[in-house]
Amino acid sequence: MKAKVKWVDGALMVGESGSGHGVVMDGPEEHGGRNLGVRPMEMLLLGMGGCTEFDVIHILKKSRQNVRFCEVEIEAERADAEPKVFTRIHVHFRVGGKGLTEKAVGRAVSLSAEKYCSASIMLGETAKITHDFELVALD
Repeated sequence: MKAKVKWVDGALMVGESGSGHGVVMDGPEEHGGRNLGVRPMEMLLLGMGGCTEFDVIHILKKSRQNVRFCEVEIEAERADAEPKVFTRIHVHFRVGGKGLTEKAVGRAVSLSAEKYCSASIMLGETAKITHDFELVALD
């Protein structure tokens, strides 16, 4: 896997993934940024959210569950001193679908957290990560 990040101006950077997709990152004004893109540390949380959501959806579909909606909300705290690593991360899943059970969703969340989500497992080396979920009724 490869990635490239090119500095543009101030704190503005453009990242390019090995698969050719781009993303704009920027810093806050007090650090020379113009707030034109996501912060690099926010990008880590977004990556973790995408990784674990992908796992949960994949596990539910593989278990022949009719998942139709999945959303992940993440809250994190960082250390006060440098390096300002994540110290606590909470991941909340909102999952909906026809006939979904708490048991199936709980199993999928646990499997992602404990076995499959590389990003969560890696960030768990410095942060305490907790997970919960709720089933969402769909029309």
